[in-house]
Amino acid sequence: MTMTHHHYMTGFGNEFSTEAIAGTLPAGRNSPQRVAHGLYAEQLTGTAFTAPRHANRRSWLYRIRPAAVHGAFELLADSTFHNRFGDTPTSPERLRWSPRPLPTTPTDFLDGLFTVAGNGSPAAGNGIGIHLYAANRSMQMRFFCDADGELLIVPQQGRLHIATELGVLDVEPQQIAVIPRGVRFRVGLPDGHASGYVCENFGALLKLPDLGPIGSNGLANPRDFEYPVAAFEDVEGDFELVTKFQGHLWRAPIGHSPLDVVGWHGNCAPYRYDLRRFNTIGSISYDHPDPSIFLVLHSPSDTPGTSNVDFAIFPPRWLVAQDTFRPPWFHRNIASEFMGLVHGVYDAKADGFLPGGCSLHNCMSGHGPDAATFAKASAADLTKPDVIADTMAIMFETRAVIHPTAQALAAAELQRDYWQCWQGLARHFTPPA
Repeated sequence: MTMTHHHYMTGFGNEFSTEAIAGTLPAGRNSPQRVAHGLYAEQLTGTAFTAPRHANRRSWLYRIRPAAVHGAFELLADSTFHNRFGDTPTSPERLRWSPRPLPTTPTDFLDGLFTVAGNGSPAAGNGIGIHLYAANRSMQMRFFCDADGELLIVPQQGRLHIATELGVLDVEPQQIAVIPRGVRFRVGLPDGHASGYVCENFGALLKLPDLGPIGSNGLANPRDFEYPVAAFEDVEGDFELVTKFQGHLWRAPIGHSPLDVVGWHGNCAPYRYDLRRFNTIGSISYDHPDPSIFLVLHSPSDTPGTSNVDFAIFPPRWLVAQDTFRPPWFHRNIASEFMGLVHGVYDAKADGFLPGGCSLHNCMSGHGPDAATFAKASAADLTKPDVIADTMAIMFETRAVIHPTAQALAAAELQRDYWQCWQGLARHFTPPA
């Protein structure tokens, strides 16, 4: 049985109510003595019980069987999807990878996850894991749950049909999906193959940034975030439930589909967002602003103004600043940056940064435009606007150093000559006589 849907509910973090069968949701209470239709009531809590009301996330699920009904867990063998960051000393070197190829043997979304880098840990409750996925088969007779963090999924090629406990998300390249910590789901591949990026957030839940002097509109608008309506599977079989817990994968047999929630209400739920709806802010006078103007979502930290992770994008936009070097300037940051390219060309690199590829520029490592981009931008006619069209780059930026994994450093896709792209930046200093 395959879950389908035709509608979404909109508004970031809203309190939603949805039922696939009329009369499922109880009136006036969350856990009545007997739930309608012989269902069970279960609460999914995504934040501390005592989190402030504006930040509290929880949903009540009304389901055919409680989530507790499954067999005993056993540890799975190590895979390419893990949280072993920094197995080797982390170099300050700038790193870049070409796209990973699609698999040649049957590989689903879960088996196709490959960990590139990360910091922190699920045990510490902060940091992120950064993963790539490449798959050529829908998940069959198995479901996945990440108890370590929420998952921000960024498709690069191929659509994803993500069937979750709370309903279905269909996402395509230039859209994203966010799956809350602990929600069980299955990924189908409508196009037969897919690849992309995943940010696994161990810290505070992703939220929209405050806009400050920007005002009440701009960047990602709350009404553009879409949540699934209730849909359920009532099917029995010899299924597998894979759970990621404390950096390891565990397997338990389960005799039914866990996607059996007939109705739910609350604000802890999966959602999707179309990056093409982002309202880009930029300078119309001079200078290139900080990349924080491209912030879509962020996970706050215990330090005001400093995120556990920022998710930023570099979408199509106009550059009009006068007497200004229009591409990103050369920079060194306290923050560390991991970038990916979903579509098109990134304006700060002439070549080598390809859709499906990625780069890592860590704390205080000098980077910026390559020599060819610098030469072009330095001679550009600034009386005309520069339209950056048909592009979409993404960035995961963190306050802590991002440690590449041993497998990523050993990968054939690592561009070991990446550092050379800046070597053509010649000396032009001409002191006065």
